[in-house]
Amino acid sequence: MKKLWLLVCATLFAFTAQAQVDQPKEIATTQIFGDYTVHYNVFNSTDIPAKVADVYKLVRGKNRALVNISVTKTENGVTSLGLPAEVAGVRRNLMQQRQTLTFIQVSEGEATYYLAPFVFNNEELLHFDIELSVNGVAKPMKLTFNRTLYSDN
Repeated sequence: MKKLWLLVCATLFAFTAQAQVDQPKEIATTQIFGDYTVHYNVFNSTDIPAKVADVYKLVRGKNRALVNISVTKTENGVTSLGLPAEVAGVRRNLMQQRQTLTFIQVSEGEATYYLAPFVFNNEELLHFDIELSVNGVAKPMKLTFNRTLYSDN
């Protein structure tokens, strides 16, 4: 399980050649909401080793990707690992066709993060609208971002 957490963290902070193209350097994969930071990424499902995908029942394929969401909180200079949250979202293509994202909660030790698998077409620009609610925070955190995805060869 720790291997998946390390893989997700590495993927979260690194641009994969397959799924994270067309993201200008000035657009970070984090957004800050007060003491909370939402980390997000989209990556090709083939970046996850087959054994790990089996554990979480994730389907790997050249036209499949995952949205990865994690929420951390910084208090007194100490940043927590991924916190539990309610995560919901949709993805839209250029024709405004919507697909609801179904997030899978992954908890490993003290860390919690969320993965939402989906299918895409090669060179497809997708728009993501994500909303997160964390216990104790009255206002939901909202993310909107775009990614162009390329099929794994």
